[in-house]
Amino acid sequence: MAQTTAQQMRAWRGPALFSFGFRPFFLFGAAWVALAMGLWLAALGGALDLPSRFDLVSWHAHEFLFGYLGAVLAGFLLTAVPNWTGRLPMVGWRLAALFALWLAGRAAVLVSALPPAVLAPVVDLAFPVALGAVILREIVSGKNWRNLMVLALLAVFTLANALFHWEASQGAYAAQGLGLRLGLAAAVMMIAVIGGRIIPSFTRNWLVREGDPARPAPPMQWFDKVVLLVSVAVLLLWVAWPFEVLTGVALVALGLAHLARLARWQGHRTLREPLVWVLHAAYAFVPLGALALGLDRLMGNPGSAGAQHLWMAGAIGAMTLAVMTRATLGHTGRALTAGPATVAIYLCLFGSAFARLGASVHLDLMHLSGLLWLAAFAGFALVYGPALLRPKPEKTP
Repeated sequence: MAQTTAQQMRAWRGPALFSFGFRPFFLFGAAWVALAMGLWLAALGGALDLPSRFDLVSWHAHEFLFGYLGAVLAGFLLTAVPNWTGRLPMVGWRLAALFALWLAGRAAVLVSALPPAVLAPVVDLAFPVALGAVILREIVSGKNWRNLMVLALLAVFTLANALFHWEASQGAYAAQGLGLRLGLAAAVMMIAVIGGRIIPSFTRNWLVREGDPARPAPPMQWFDKVVLLVSVAVLLLWVAWPFEVLTGVALVALGLAHLARLARWQGHRTLREPLVWVLHAAYAFVPLGALALGLDRLMGNPGSAGAQHLWMAGAIGAMTLAVMTRATLGHTGRALTAGPATVAIYLCLFGSAFARLGASVHLDLMHLSGLLWLAAFAGFALVYGPALLRPKPEKTP
């Protein structure tokens, strides 16, 4: 007799950490990105030397984009895909093996200066390739073709990681290379696609529950599809020709289009519930990053790291925290509301993103940004770690 998801989870007798895909990847993804920030700040101050083949800034960029975001993507997809396809989730030792691949990648990149040069790329890329194979099998078996777009973006993200490794092996400054831009563009598109589904849906559910008659525009209307198609074109333009004036103009137009899209989702009516408004605030970094990068180019300051961090620290950091907090509460049987500790986590993240933007003018703000980032993700691990490590409470009859 076929098991349900709940029956399969209850049948697992090992650690609760491996009873659902979001648990190990959300907890250790957050813990890793907090630890990585601590290591980077220490190395930046000359307190230690990292045994990595990457230069310091490239290691920082790689681990925050491909290392951390790869973990969150795994946690999200391994939790969402069973809902999309109606198939059972990955649990138990198969999940533990996939998680071990991710851990091995983090260790291999960190100490890549010690073993042969080929080892770190092979070990690091094994994880996203394995994850992609799992997701492809589930989509094909469940005949859920509409979500092939998400798999395609994961494939582009994996290709970008490979390019990053290749550029670094050629002695290039990978932190400003094609691989990083392609990976970041794929991440922004994931936020645009997935955020465009979940933000209106969660907002509508909350407004209905609160008795508010307002409704967000339904997801994936013609306007959304046009914005997504334009986003693909503009982001590819930025990846290939980041310093052209045309690219700057296109990025400004893209920012305005995403602002218009965001305004259709009634975010201003959700201010009483941080768990909902944080999704809107996180998405706002997509147009803010596009506008900042475009205006930087038009004003003669192309390649500004501060503007780019509105996407990297702001959009990616805030959206992943928003999704991780909500998913953890919902899937561990807790109330879908954000308490004071969760709000503090969100505020630390927003402070980190804006401090990093300001570091382009006042360099001292970079350390403040790093400390706020560390506080946000260490805070998530401390506040949500107990729920992620313990079994979901059984419902009382």
